[in-house]
Amino acid sequence: MAVCAFISFRMGMADGVSVVARNWQRAIEQLGFEVITVAGEGPMDRTVPGLSITATDPPTRTELADALRGADLVVVENLCTIPLNLESARTTAAVLRGRPTIMHHHDPPWQRERFAHITELPIDDAAWRHVTINELTRKQMQARGFEATCIYNGFSTTTGVGDRSGVRRRLDLAQDELVIAHPVRAIPRKNVARAISLSEELNGVYWLWGPAEDGYDDELERLLAGARCRVVRGTNHEAAVDLYQAADAVVFPSTWEGFGNPPVEASIHRVPAAVADYPVAAELRNLGFEWYPTDDPEPLSAALRDGDRERIERNREVAVKHLSLPVMTSQIAALLDDAGWLP
Repeated sequence: MAVCAFISFRMGMADGVSVVARNWQRAIEQLGFEVITVAGEGPMDRTVPGLSITATDPPTRTELADALRGADLVVVENLCTIPLNLESARTTAAVLRGRPTIMHHHDPPWQRERFAHITELPIDDAAWRHVTINELTRKQMQARGFEATCIYNGFSTTTGVGDRSGVRRRLDLAQDELVIAHPVRAIPRKNVARAISLSEELNGVYWLWGPAEDGYDDELERLLAGARCRVVRGTNHEAAVDLYQAADAVVFPSTWEGFGNPPVEASIHRVPAAVADYPVAAELRNLGFEWYPTDDPEPLSAALRDGDRERIERNREVAVKHLSLPVMTSQIAALLDDAGWLP
C-alpha cells in the first residue's frame, strides 16, 4: 500500500492546523494511502523533537529522512509556510527536494506583522504542489510567483442531539443559562476582549474553550478578571457535537483568520454564530453563509430570543454543499490525479 506522511510542528492537538490535518488524513486514507504522522509534539506515529515550535535544536537531515522513510507522498502542514521554526523548515525542504510533496499553506509570513520581514518562506520546488486554504492566499502566492490550488477545509457533517446536559453539568453550568462559546485558543488576533463584551451585552456566560498561547497568559487573565459576566474555561475534550450543542451561540470576533473553522462547525451543528469581518470571512460569506455581526449584539440577541430556523438551516446546507469531507476529498483526489500521485 502507498504511504503518505504528514509532517508539521505538532499533530493531533486542538489547534486549527491539527484539526484540518486530521481531516486531510481521513481523506487521504479514503484515496488508498496508509497515513503516518511526523511532528515535534502531540500524539503522532514518529516523533522528531526538533520540529517543535519551542525546539532549540532543529532536526538533522538524517533524522528527518529517517522519519519520512517509506513515504511515497508527503504533506507538509504549514511547517514550510509560517516561520515558527525556520531551521526546521529549511531542513524539511532540503530533505523533500525532488519528492512528491504537497505544501499545505495555512499562514504565510506576510499575513503576520511579526513575520512580514521573512521572505524565504514559502519554498518552492518543481516536484511539489502547493495548496492554500483560501483564495486570498492563493492569489497572494500567485503574485509572488507560486502556482497554487485552493482547497477549502472540509468538515464532518455528521451531527445529532449531543450531550448538552452532560457537558453543562461537568462545567457547572445550569441548563437554562445562556452560554456563549468562543471555540479558540486565546491569542491576540482572536479578540477575546470583544468576545467578552458581546457575552456581557447578551447577558450570557462567556465560555472560552482553549488555553492562552503565544505569551498571552497575563493579558487573558486581566481580561477575564474584568469581565462583567460569568466566565467558564475549558472543554475536557468532549466530542464536537456535544460541545456545540452545549452552547446557545458561538462568537468569533477574530481580527484575522486563515479560514475560521468554528463558525462553519457551528453552522453544521445548527448553532447561531456571530462572526467578524476578517478578510477570509468574506470568502465564506460568498459561499452563502449568513452569520450575525460581532459589533452589534441585537441581531444575535433577536435570533436567540425568537429563533431563526430558516437561516440556521441555510447555513448548514451551505456547509454541506461546499465544505463537507466528501467535497474536500474529491478536490484532493483531482489534485493527486493531475500530479500522477494516486495509488
